[in-house]
Parts: sequence; C-alpha cells; structure tokens
Amino acid sequence: MIHLATGIAVRQEHLLMVASRYPNQPQPLWNLPGGRQQPGELLAETVVREFLEETSLHVTVRELAYISESYDGDRHFVNAAFLVDVVDGLAFDNPSTKPVLSPVEGLRVTQDGPSTPLRVTTGGDHIVAVEWVALDQVRERIAVAVVREPLVAFLEGTLERRYAGYHEAGITIEWPDDSA
Repeated sequence: MIHLATGIAVRQEHLLMVASRYPNQPQPLWNLPGGRQQPGELLAETVVREFLEETSLHVTVRELAYISESYDGDRHFVNAAFLVDVVDGLAFDNPSTKPVLSPVEGLRVTQDGPSTPLRVTTGGDHIVAVEWVALDQVRERIAVAVVREPLVAFLEGTLERRYAGYHEAGITIEWPDDSA
C-alpha cells in the first residue's frame, strides 16, 4: 500500500496546484502539492514536507478534508487530503501579488499580467510548475479522474462522507527515480 498526503491551500477563490512530469506520461499532470509518505512520518508531516519541497512554502495543517483510495493493478494507493494554511515562503499566499521573498534556487516566478496568478517553474525535479488556479478552472486542469472527482466534490461541498474510492485508478504513474 502506498500512502500519499496532499494539501489544499485556497486563497481568494484560487487553489494552489502543481504540475508534475512523470516518465510514462506525455504531458505534465496537475495535482495538489503532496506526495508519498516516508517511513516513520505521519501523514500530516508528509504534507508539510512535500509542500516545502514542491512549492518552497511552509504550511500548517488545519484538518483532514477527505480520504481517497484507488488501485492501479495490484498497487493500492490511499491519499489523505488536508486543508492547509500557508505561513511562510514565497509570497504565494496572495494569488495576485508578486513574491516578496527571493525564490529558492532553481525556481522562476512569472506573472502574465497584474490580474493573473503567479506561476512558478522549476528546473530538475518532477514538479515543473506551481500556480494558483481559479476554483472554477480546477475541474478542467486535472486530467486524472481519481484526483479530480474527490477534490472538486470537496470544494463544491458534495463529497459524501469525505471519502472517495476507486477499484481502478484509470492511470499508471511511474515516479522519477529521485522522488521519495
């Protein structure tokens, strides 16, 4: 079983999302910041660590939003999605302002115009972009149904029991060799 933890950071009707490149996928896939739990790590600690690694942002965990699980063949994935608050890092906490702190080495912060969200691109890691996405665009941004459906239902307040389960993930992800 593979345990995952992801974070839901919402500000000004925008959700912080990351685009990840995987060896077996032709295009980057958009998702929540997060990733695989390491041995000895609690899921809440996983989301804090992964947020920092993927976005250079420090977050605090507020509460569990939902659990989702799926199968990819024999591999069983369980994801805990947490509501998080951004407390420090690049000034992403406001989707419409420029960063006030210097980006971490390898990150590039851009903005298409004064009314567009910040976008961060990286070099090297499987994360290729970080962006505040308008809530009404989240559904179109996420290609993978087992990620999209529970997240959108949660954001819309229609996710019953704060749980989503899928016998078939409908996608196989190969993680880069250097990711944990």
